[in-house]
Amino acid sequence: MTVSVPAPAVLSVDLSALARNYHTLGAVSGQPVHPVVKADGYGLGAQAVATRLMAEGARTFFVARAAEGVRLRAALGPQGSGGPVIYVLDGCHGDDAERLKAADLRPVLNHPAQIQAWAGGGTCGLQIDTGMNRLGVRPEDAPEAFDGLALVLTHLACADEPANPMNLRQRDAFAGVVERYPGVIRSFANSSGCFLGPDFAFDTVRPGICLYGGGPEGRPDPRIAPVATLTAQVLQVRDLPAGESVGYSRGFIAERPMRVATVAAGYADGLLRSYSPQGAVWIAGQTRPLLGRVSMDVCAVDITGLDVAVGDPVELFGANRLLDDAAAAAGTISYELLTSITTRVPRRYVD
Repeated sequence: MTVSVPAPAVLSVDLSALARNYHTLGAVSGQPVHPVVKADGYGLGAQAVATRLMAEGARTFFVARAAEGVRLRAALGPQGSGGPVIYVLDGCHGDDAERLKAADLRPVLNHPAQIQAWAGGGTCGLQIDTGMNRLGVRPEDAPEAFDGLALVLTHLACADEPANPMNLRQRDAFAGVVERYPGVIRSFANSSGCFLGPDFAFDTVRPGICLYGGGPEGRPDPRIAPVATLTAQVLQVRDLPAGESVGYSRGFIAERPMRVATVAAGYADGLLRSYSPQGAVWIAGQTRPLLGRVSMDVCAVDITGLDVAVGDPVELFGANRLLDDAAAAAGTISYELLTSITTRVPRRYVD
């Protein structure tokens, strides 16, 4: 007999909120939205995310790795049967060409060796490095138009800082290069770039984090709806006398009598250890601080004066404890917070 045991921690994904963010980004940029669903849809589940976004009108997606594209193609079906266009940002490496063609994936070519490896392989993209110095060919090395080229893109380095002059430098560099590719789709703006204005939109936009609830400037933005909610259960409630400590290395010492809840979430679930000592959660209608160090499987929360019992829910981030605020408390960014949620935390999809 199979016994179903509720998971102590769950990541809930609001697909309606995801859809709202998709349409918001399209409206703000004024251009079609080609979602980035790499890293398993930023940790939320690429298949579920892409399926809902296709229902909203998305027809082109970006992943980072060829293996991600193969899995997504298997889940969503071939283009000839209504499946989407899928670009692989890593490009084409040696023997990858046949694998990409077999899965009907389009590599984003990043340097001359990749262009040569893909020659005659069919439709592809090309990345121009306009100053990030990560992937892509430099503007002065950009090739002439070639057969199969359907998309040319670059990536903004500082779009979350609207006043940074790097944004304009990259835009101008990109505009200068793409003139040699008439009729090819031009993709420039990432999530933050969608908010920089029409001069940055070109033909399509490629948002990632804003689809999933992160703000365009690394802080909450009322235009972006929360999508992911990480909750966990209270495992135990105890009274803590003054002078006693909580967790490893006596990371917190009580100056007064307190009441403490032990919560079923730790760094093995994706609750970063760097939350200590600034982390906080939403519990019983209030924001309350974490106490001591985050452990592998549990954390401790100050519930002094609250009515809290074993089994009660605790929101680690979500509608009440916003993703960007939670990330800032951990000294990181929303991207890392989402992609750190481990596989032992089940994903639950709500509409």
